[in-house]
Parts: sequence; structure tokens; C-alpha cells
Amino acid sequence: MLSTNPPKWTFDRYPHEYQIRKYIFDTRRKVCIRFGYQEYLWPLVEYAEIWKAKSWEDVGWSELTRITNREWEISDLALRPEMTPTVTRMVAKNYAQLAKPIRYFSIANFYRNERPQRWRNREFWQLNVDMFWTDSIYSDIEILTLAMSIMIEFNAPKRSWKLHLNNRFIIDWVLSTLWISDDVKREVTRLMDKREKLPQADIEAIFEEIWLNKEQISKIIAYMNVKTLQELQKEFPNLRWSRGVEDTLKIMEVLSNLWYWEYVEFKSSLIRWFDYYDGMVFEMFDTNPENKRALFGWWRYNWLSKIFIKDDIPAVWFAPGDETTKLFLEWRGMLDSIIQKTNNEKLYAPIIDEWLENDIFNLSKTLRSQGKNIVTWLEVQKFWKAIQYADKQWYDAIVILWENEKKEWIYKIKNLKTWEENGFKL
Repeated sequence: MLSTNPPKWTFDRYPHEYQIRKYIFDTRRKVCIRFGYQEYLWPLVEYAEIWKAKSWEDVGWSELTRITNREWEISDLALRPEMTPTVTRMVAKNYAQLAKPIRYFSIANFYRNERPQRWRNREFWQLNVDMFWTDSIYSDIEILTLAMSIMIEFNAPKRSWKLHLNNRFIIDWVLSTLWISDDVKREVTRLMDKREKLPQADIEAIFEEIWLNKEQISKIIAYMNVKTLQELQKEFPNLRWSRGVEDTLKIMEVLSNLWYWEYVEFKSSLIRWFDYYDGMVFEMFDTNPENKRALFGWWRYNWLSKIFIKDDIPAVWFAPGDETTKLFLEWRGMLDSIIQKTNNEKLYAPIIDEWLENDIFNLSKTLRSQGKNIVTWLEVQKFWKAIQYADKQWYDAIVILWENEKKEWIYKIKNLKTWEENGFKL
């Protein structure tokens, strides 16, 4: 006998579980459309070389799931582990013809051959929001505003989430003043990105292993421990006139004027280490101390297009997953109200008498044509059993059509919450 379980570290989503995911997807889609973003589709598979070109060894190599051809040989195709290179390819292909700015979004599933965690599965669903065309900070502001609007749309409790903000230009400036080479900089930024996961002593020890001197290590640790932009400028006085600081101050000023100030804070240890990320970076966090993982992140990638065409295409992006958002809603005690909110009114139409079956089917057809949700039973059923079944399935009302109703050319609807009963003409 074959196993009834799905592949390891993937999960079946039965209707009650999918209902929550669909609410998350629909909420995000609604907000994206409000901002003028357009939804798109793309192939399930992609050329593996795209991810190998500009990703670190995990996403582009160890986490990549290659597929075989008909001869069972490893092909040049792989299941999509992320979206950014693919949507960049799509935009690069027709960039000259596309209306600018290009505002795209998608909601789709991805697969990574990685070590699963409670917050992350090998297969996951994700919203991807991308804007192409300009490196203006106004595009950064729009993306940030869109991300926060999605969180607000969930109607989560006040102060239940926070947006952490940083800028890769600030990080690059700090490392450049310490005379750290580009090759070593990759390792350094990757370690800095693990600031919340590793003790400071462990990070310092690894810095020593990659041949950083004490002064360099001291300055990097000082940078990561900075709490505000004001502290940052005191620790690194020459940094105050850098593009990274100026852009970040401007963005925070605009967001404050939009009354988002209580949601946003600067965080120096927020890095994001992919090769093609530059400019502004952010992560959305649940303020619940039990949920330390980011809800989702965002960053700018202005030159990823160069793996496809000669020109730079400025781009900014963010991508919230389904699992982290579902856990956020669960920890905030919002799932029950979401299920109630997403449950459309459902009527139950049992067949009480066999000779009335055609009448029940015709009535159900008529009510469905009027936009109502009608469930019928598949055999003759006693009325008290029909009531029990409808109550167990959380139906809102039951349709009554017996001999007496048929003679009067009416049917009745009994509300199963209030027990109120109303008659309607057939």
C-alpha cells in the first residue's frame, strides 16, 4: 500500500486550513491592487543558472531542487526557490516596451531543499511585490507604505508588529572605512546578518578566523550594537553625510508625517546578505517575544538585471510568506474571528420526502442562480437528523420543503442560530 502522507516536509492543506491561507492571500491581493500593482504568472520551473549566478551557496546550490529529463539525467531546470531572479528576467525581456514604473505582484508556492523549521517549510507560499524603473526613495517609501498597509488590513492589535529599517549603503560605508576587501566583506555581512541568532562572542571568534584585526572587530561590533540613527552618527561622525544616512532619515521623516512613526525603528544589525541587495532594507517583526523570526523582509536590488541585459534596472521588493503570517495571527488570537468573517452564509437543503427530490434540486438550482450557497444531502433524510447534521457542519440555515409547503407553493428557511422561520414563494 502507498503512503497517504505527502512528501517529507511538505503539508496537505485541508479546507479549514486553506481557509486561513486564502484569507491571507486575498487580503494581500486586495491591498496590492489598491496601490496599482498588477498580478502576473510565470513557469513552474526555471533555468538553474539564474539562481546560481547571483545567489549564495544555499538558495542557488544546496537548496536548489534540480529535475531530470526523460533519460533520467539532471537537466538545466529547477523548481523555483524564490521569485526575484525570475521576475527580473521577465521585466528585462520586454523592458523597453513596458509602461513605467512597473508595479508587479504575485502569490505562488516555492520549494527549497532546506532544513525545515517551525516557521519555514520546504514548500511555502509567498507574496512577491516588485517595483522596477527608479532608485528614487519615493519608490522605497511606496513599498514600505504598501507593506504596512497589508499589516494594518489584517486589523492586528496596535503595537503588535514593528518595521525595522536599515540601509546597505551605511553598512558598505562602515566596512569600507575599515579597509575590508570585497571578498571578506561577503563573509562579514553574512555573519552580521546572524546577529540575533549567534552570541556576540561567537561572532567575534569567527571574525578572528577570517583575519580581521581587533580594531576592525571592535568597530563592527560597535556598529551592530547601535540602537538609533543618532547613536550611529555619534559612533561614526563622518557617516552623517553619507547617502545611506540621508536616505534613511528622509524615509523615516516621510513615514512619520504619514503617522507610521510608531511602527518604524532603525536597526543597525539588519543586514540581508544576498549579493544583489543594495540600498534600503527592512524586516517586519512580530513584537511578541515568543516569535523572534521576521514576518517578512524587503530590500532594493538595482543591478540584478545585468545577468540578463547590459542595463541596470532599479528595483525594490518585499515578500511575506504564508506560514509566518499564519503564526502571527494565531499568536494574536485572531484565527477564530477570521474564520467567522470568511464563512459565507450556507444553507442546507435536505431531501425529507423522496417524491420531493426534484423539487429540492430545482429549488437549490434557483437559489444558487441567485448567488446563495446551497448544500444538498445525497439521500432521503429524517428532519431531526438533517437538523443535527446542519448544526454540526456550522450551516447558517436549513431549507424546508415538505408536502404542506409544496401545496402552498412556498418553501421556508429556518435560521439555525435564532430559530426564526420565514416563508418564500416557490
